[in-house]
Amino acid sequence: MTERLIHTIKILEKVSFNKDLFIKEFTKAINFLLPFEIDQLKEWIIDYTKNKTEFEEVLALV
Repeated sequence: MTERLIHTIKILEKVSFNKDLFIKEFTKAINFLLPFEIDQLKEWIIDYTKNKTEFEEVLALV
């Protein structure tokens, strides 16, 4: 994982208490990460949110 991706994941973990903030940060990340980093981030999000029904909207974005 790149430093950029690690930083993004840390931010997403910190804002995961609020779905709207999570979506906002995810959207920002998509704009500055490289394509291979976005793929890794999507995999992480799927794994991170798989048991959290409140994040179904996020999974739709992925």
